[in-house]
Amino acid sequence: MKKIKIVLSLSLICFAGKWNALAQNADTNSPAWISQPLSLLQSLNLALQQNASILKAKNDLEASLGVVVQTRAVALPQLTATGQYKYTDPNAIESFPGTSQPNQSWNAGIQIVQSIYSGGKIVAALRAASATKQQALAQYQTTVADTLLSVRLAYYDTLLAAQQITVHEASVNLLQKEFEDQQHRLDAGTVPKFNLLRADVAVANERPNLIQAKNNYRIAKNNLSNLLGYNLPREIWEDVPLNLSDSLDNAPFEVNLPDAIQQALGKRSELIALRKTEELQRLNVTSAKSGYKPTVSVFAGYGWYNAQFTPPVELDHDISGWNAGAQLQWDIFDGMLTHGKVVQAKSLYEKSENDLTDQSRQIELEVRTDYSDFIEAKEVLDSQEKVQEEADEALREAKSRADAGTGTQLDVLDSETALTQARTTQIQALHDYDTARAKLQRAIGEDMVDAASAK
Repeated sequence: MKKIKIVLSLSLICFAGKWNALAQNADTNSPAWISQPLSLLQSLNLALQQNASILKAKNDLEASLGVVVQTRAVALPQLTATGQYKYTDPNAIESFPGTSQPNQSWNAGIQIVQSIYSGGKIVAALRAASATKQQALAQYQTTVADTLLSVRLAYYDTLLAAQQITVHEASVNLLQKEFEDQQHRLDAGTVPKFNLLRADVAVANERPNLIQAKNNYRIAKNNLSNLLGYNLPREIWEDVPLNLSDSLDNAPFEVNLPDAIQQALGKRSELIALRKTEELQRLNVTSAKSGYKPTVSVFAGYGWYNAQFTPPVELDHDISGWNAGAQLQWDIFDGMLTHGKVVQAKSLYEKSENDLTDQSRQIELEVRTDYSDFIEAKEVLDSQEKVQEEADEALREAKSRADAGTGTQLDVLDSETALTQARTTQIQALHDYDTARAKLQRAIGEDMVDAASAK
């Protein structure tokens, strides 16, 4: 038995050592910020660095820059080099008496071609390259703004869930004390058992709210961690190591609706992208119409090839020289191909105008809606300013009356429930105010990072 105990003890020591090593490795692999209080501004900066949506948008932006280079290519000169070597069976060569032709030949050359006129296509391509770059940048900014808004809302949701736990824990403790007080009174024979049962039911009814609040907190932290681009270790089950340093606040935010709408129409990256899309479609019409006009290009080059008829007809006897010229091409009739391209380009241009007009209306509606939600949240928050103090006072009076025999236990329980409701409404009003403010700032085109730092 002693040997068995010694073996078990050694096994436990080894297991504990391996477990500590794994824990240390997990801590080593974890980022430094996960173990420190995290502010809202830090969360936004982390999202800028490692959020998946922002990283993918950055890849799209880089890909669009490649499209810009391709678009500009039509206006730049084209330099090509060619070369060829050919061997022919001597029996397949026809020759006249007294003459001979080599059965081997080679040629090489280099040529530069520059298009100087293509019916407006070159100028349109250069302008399209610039518009494409600005469009891609605006689309990237849209993704960044949407993602940072999601991070702010997730941060506020996590703060709300944490506060809800505090409120419901306080409520359970308060009701538990009421239950214990009724138990003492029952033991003393001053109250009926019905009072104890009613207090017990009140505690039991409040515990599910506390359980739900803890679950909401776990989910909120998981959601925030995901938005920050952090992969939670597999050994983490419930207690996500994420501590937030900021709190819900009622910082004032003044906004004039007409000015806010004007600012949104001028600064929203979605509208900037659509304006560039409209410009691109207009340039596509010009490019399509270029098919009706001739194209002119100039070229110059240098070529080498082996002699075919000048003796001696050997591979090392070459002829070389410069060449230069101009080329004109005009498709008089292309089977209505150009006409079809023009019809398509004009339709897409009109569609882009309609998209821009519609999106402008939608953004104005978004600003108006978010402004209305912000006003509602502000009014609700103002209405709750003294409710919690009044609920605290009402509970004290209810307990005093119950102790004096002029009140009932039901009055106490109702006051405790009202206090919990007041606390819950207060933190919910703070959360709704911060959320509405963040949405309104996004709607009018404010920078999410600057808005968080200025809060």
